[in-house]
Amino acid sequence: MRLFDRSEELHILNEAFTESTRRSGRFVIVTGGPGSGKTQLLHEFLATPGRSGARILQGTAHPAERDRPMSLLRQLLRNGEVRPVLPDRVQPVPADPARPVGRGTQTLPRSFKRRVDMEFGNPDPGTAETLLRLADGERPLVVAVDDAHLMDEASLGVIVHLLDRSRFRPVLVVCTTSGHPGTGHSASHAELIRRPHHRARLGPLSERGVGELIAAQSTAARPAGAGRTFHRATAGNPLLVHALLDDSTRFGRDMERPIAGTAYRQAVLSLVHRGEPRHVRVIRALAALGAPPSLGMLGELADTSPAGLQEAVEALNSVGLLDGHAFRQPTAAIAVLEDMDAAARAELHERIADLLYRCGAPAGDMARHLRAADRVLRPWAPGVLRAAAEQALAADDVELCSSYLNLLLRDCTDPQERNALSAALARAEWRVNPAAAGAHLEPLRRPALDGELSMRDTATVLRHMLWQGDTELAAETVATLVPARSPGDAQILLEVEFVRQWFYGVALPARSPQGAGTDPRRPAPADRNGGLAAQVAVLVGGVATDDSAAAVAQALQGRKLDHLNLELVAMALLAIAHADRPAVAAEACDALLESAVERRATTWQALLGSVRAEIALLRGDMTTAAEGADRALSSLHDRSWGVLAGLPLSTAIFAHTAMGAYAEAERVLKRDVPEPMFGTVFGIQYLRARGHHYLVTDRPFAALNDFETCSSLMRQGNSSLQKGIPWRSDLALANLRIGKARTARECAEEQLGLPGGHSSRARAMALRMLAATSKAHRRASLLREAIDLLKLCGDQHTLAQAYGDLSAAHYELGEYARARLVARQAAREAEACSVDSPVDAHLLEDPGQSEGSEAEGSSFLSDAECRVAGLAALGYTNREISGRLHVTISTVEQHLTRVYRKLHVASRSELPPKMLEHRIPKLSDRWATTHSSAG
Repeated sequence: MRLFDRSEELHILNEAFTESTRRSGRFVIVTGGPGSGKTQLLHEFLATPGRSGARILQGTAHPAERDRPMSLLRQLLRNGEVRPVLPDRVQPVPADPARPVGRGTQTLPRSFKRRVDMEFGNPDPGTAETLLRLADGERPLVVAVDDAHLMDEASLGVIVHLLDRSRFRPVLVVCTTSGHPGTGHSASHAELIRRPHHRARLGPLSERGVGELIAAQSTAARPAGAGRTFHRATAGNPLLVHALLDDSTRFGRDMERPIAGTAYRQAVLSLVHRGEPRHVRVIRALAALGAPPSLGMLGELADTSPAGLQEAVEALNSVGLLDGHAFRQPTAAIAVLEDMDAAARAELHERIADLLYRCGAPAGDMARHLRAADRVLRPWAPGVLRAAAEQALAADDVELCSSYLNLLLRDCTDPQERNALSAALARAEWRVNPAAAGAHLEPLRRPALDGELSMRDTATVLRHMLWQGDTELAAETVATLVPARSPGDAQILLEVEFVRQWFYGVALPARSPQGAGTDPRRPAPADRNGGLAAQVAVLVGGVATDDSAAAVAQALQGRKLDHLNLELVAMALLAIAHADRPAVAAEACDALLESAVERRATTWQALLGSVRAEIALLRGDMTTAAEGADRALSSLHDRSWGVLAGLPLSTAIFAHTAMGAYAEAERVLKRDVPEPMFGTVFGIQYLRARGHHYLVTDRPFAALNDFETCSSLMRQGNSSLQKGIPWRSDLALANLRIGKARTARECAEEQLGLPGGHSSRARAMALRMLAATSKAHRRASLLREAIDLLKLCGDQHTLAQAYGDLSAAHYELGEYARARLVARQAAREAEACSVDSPVDAHLLEDPGQSEGSEAEGSSFLSDAECRVAGLAALGYTNREISGRLHVTISTVEQHLTRVYRKLHVASRSELPPKMLEHRIPKLSDRWATTHSSAG
């Protein structure tokens, strides 16, 4: 295996071996921290003397064998395939040439034998004698001990004695040892260090060495500066570099950046477990603390002195795990903590929390460790967790807030406190999943009705009731609690009642509290919501004016959404849009929606997204409406929507139907909806949308049934909302489709006669229906009024249809040039809102391009003959034609006679194909097919 940045150290070992072969014993100590490559260097070196015929005894000391005498020595002989000399066959060993002549042969010194016997109880002297006899052979002897600082005392004594005997023998002893102070403090180890030796110190790889290692080991594409990036992540520790390299090139992917995965985690734990116990305590304390600690707290947690702490931190820095007091890779801290026993880890976090409490640390810091400990044993802990939960929710971290509250709720036994915790947890979870919040709120219905909750918690429960469609119980709760509450608390309840009536569109309760919102101009006080509720009440409860709409828009500026005012904000936006200011509403909604996205509040995004889609629908922007509604529906699952599902569902059905995407509209209609939804305005809008879809898909009687159901529900609900929901115009359209023109006219006139005014859009729709039942001259004037209103409210889709109706009226009156001009305007409006043109294609052609065909037909028919022929081709009788054109029946008969002669037909049934053949202008049968209007 190739080494990097180790040429100098390898040279020291090779030089020592060369000298030992000249019968000059050498001793080399290789030092370096864990993972620095000591073992790899030793293996690389041993490959060279192995080829020179040297006898190699190699072994690795283990902490578990430190108390087993001669364990390392036996390992050396076993790995070198040397059989130890039995005790009764021990032979004398030749004298050391360095000793004075005349001392004769000798074996192990008696003093050494006595010490070993006393400490370890006769550890087989034959093993030691065998090693010493090998030193007297002719072959060079290399004794290589890895992790020598962990060897047992008896083996260490033999190695020391061998060094004393090897000054003039071909012996090389190489020991690798940790470079950290404090490793191996026994007397024998001190004796080993005192022997003359060469030292090879292994430091971390340089940035260049890391780059060379990456280039040699990986074939994956690597960016410029990869060596610098990997060096910064590992401090040049070879073990960590190899591990990061394995993780970063796993599955053959390009090496864009260092990725700390499984291999890196294993390498980290290997370094940790090879360190001293004090180092382990320090790194675990650092991993648990997370943030940069104070040295005093760190020393107390690690149970070590300042000097010991400093040494441990330096050691952990040297092996590449730390950079100062911070982990170089967050994955390393995670690996260290997960490696701990669960009980020990919990105890450590609890100790940290206790230390932080005594130091007066912020609640969030303490709560993080209480959460990690997963227990609340200290008397101060509940208060800390409650405060931290509120801070987390204010910072829009719902998950963290919920984890604190769940921990408190799990161990809480006080019923009143449990109710308060459940309500707080529901408020947090409501932001992302109303269905999950409902599980905490359902048990609180009775306590809320009995007045056992705080007003904030009661309002939370009431919101849940309304969201799920339980509007009557919500009203009863308000009626019961208002008289018994303080004025401030009562106003909060009255605001809930205001939202119930005007956002959900529910009628006043049978038992209404005095002043409980029955007057929409007197809702919640201005000081709690900055005047928003009062301004909305003026807008929805009276006649909308520029001033009232501007006041609501101004109240929305800079508004911070919270758990209590979401529905009120949505209602304000819709009120502005229905007050003929959809552009103002869209701008305000976009700002609020952006804030909801930044705050990661899924429920807020879904509801505001639905409102934004509805505003787009009111403007006739069908593409934006459909996409926005579909996106909102996908944000929450069905259970989380509650009765408000009707808002995005109705918008999606209206928009897809208007664009001709009938299959998409059918897909939306197949979704399950909650039955209580039909007791709210959202259910009414859903029925209206479905009815219009039925109309354009040739199911007029099904549409009529839905519209009649809307009529019944609207009469039962908040009657003041009827001016903004044109269900009478819907009924007029359905009756017109089934041939009941008189009933249609009565519905349109009833819509126009509503007291208190209504939106321009609703009035324009009623005018269109009235025009459809009127004569041509009257129809044109009604449609022109409707067009003016639609321009005011900005509804391009309905405006395109009104232009199409007016074009047809002009054709019926024989005003072909004017009809073509209006038809082109209708096509432009339809294209702007992504719907099909409501006029016949031939009306959009340039008359000059079809000069031949029209010259053949209309040029030899007079204008009067064209009008009569067109109506006759549509099936009108002579009497009906007379009434429509205000001429006598005799005149009609005379015109038809001339038409028959010029077109060479014998009866009325032959007129339509001849009219098409000669491209004679005619009235399109628009009233029978294309009068369905979105919303």
